[in-house]
Amino acid sequence: MSLNLEEDPATLKDFAEVLDGLAKDLKDLFDYRDLYFEKNPIELASDKNKLVNEKKEILIEKFEGIDDSLIPSTLRARFFYMKGRCYNISTEYDSRATQCLSKAVKLNPQMVDAWNELGECYWKNMNVKEAKASFEGALKHERNRLSLRCLSIILRQETSDGKKNDSTPAIVRSVELAREAVSLDTKDGMSWIILGNAYLCQFFLGSQDPTKIKLCMSAYKQALADPVAKGQPDLYYNKGIALKFEECYAEALSDFDYACRLDPPWDLPRQELNKLTQYLAAANELVRTKGKVKSKRLQQMVQSLDKKMLGVYATATVERNGAKENAFNFTTLDQLVEGKNVGKVILGRVVGSIHNENSVPFTFAIVDASLQCFLVTVYNWADGRGAIIGDAVAIPEPKVKHHKLDSPLAKFEFSSIRVTDPTQMRVNGRRVGIEQFASTKVTSTYEVH
Repeated sequence: MSLNLEEDPATLKDFAEVLDGLAKDLKDLFDYRDLYFEKNPIELASDKNKLVNEKKEILIEKFEGIDDSLIPSTLRARFFYMKGRCYNISTEYDSRATQCLSKAVKLNPQMVDAWNELGECYWKNMNVKEAKASFEGALKHERNRLSLRCLSIILRQETSDGKKNDSTPAIVRSVELAREAVSLDTKDGMSWIILGNAYLCQFFLGSQDPTKIKLCMSAYKQALADPVAKGQPDLYYNKGIALKFEECYAEALSDFDYACRLDPPWDLPRQELNKLTQYLAAANELVRTKGKVKSKRLQQMVQSLDKKMLGVYATATVERNGAKENAFNFTTLDQLVEGKNVGKVILGRVVGSIHNENSVPFTFAIVDASLQCFLVTVYNWADGRGAIIGDAVAIPEPKVKHHKLDSPLAKFEFSSIRVTDPTQMRVNGRRVGIEQFASTKVTSTYEVH
């Protein structure tokens, strides 16, 4: 491009019009990427990055066709910002983006968008320290949702390897930043995703307050209302993690599968899908075959059960209407109802367990006098602990859920009992010690877009 270098009004107007045209092209490029699945079937997901890069290269040619030394100084920062943003649209790190964006913030330190884009650039290059500094630099000039939500993620990443007590303040701050981001634009689904992830992390690293998981799922639901956010594979991956922990297995499988379809090269959701599918197949087989224990042996195991093995639950009393009554009524598996069985206690023999790569939850199956077989999932049980075949396990107020699915993803049908506090159980009549309690840790992930 050969234009007069003098910064007179006509020259400024000419260059401003050129930059306005490039800005429109850049917006179209990002809309194409962010709304790809609004106009293309999910079967074309594997072509997305290739098509985006092809369009990027066309626009890059326009940017590189301009001699930046000819651009009036008042417009130069904007030019370098847009050029750097164009380079940075790719999923891979591009050093040219860093160069352009660094020039933009030097020329105009108050350009918030350039600071944020530079932060994302550093992040792609695994330079978390510089990324954090860039986002903080943007916030010095304006409270904006992109900086807030990115810093929310960084706080969680920085504490992921720390001790629970040390990380709690950072996690609380992470939630606060994400909530502020949402408050700035309640229709921004990306901010809702980050808030959901922050709640999920707070749930696992905190006291596992059920209200946190509800807030997490509510945030993900809000995110789905945004066409940009609902096309993000990490939304479905992280939602799948939460659903798996809630033992909503069918929905978790569906979300992991959808994340795979949205981003075929991404390994994490496929790994989770495969692990959960294998786990459910093993659970279904364990319950169906009752641990493959022979009938005669099974009869001997359940006949040797004694109410003394209930421990304190055999003798605990409560006072009602001035009279003492048993606090727990002994019942059998076939008498349980779905949901929490208040005031009931069961006793069964362990007939088998499932090796779980993450050891969350510790899973085994029990059979009692009714000869019914239920899966038992125990959370917060320290590694290396757990019941073994033949153990007598008593569970007060068992929380029962029936699982059933018949789809191309998986086929299973079984009932399970969820135990969140292993110290409430009795194994062979003895209480599980408090030293065997350990908070569950689950990892979630997020990719910057």
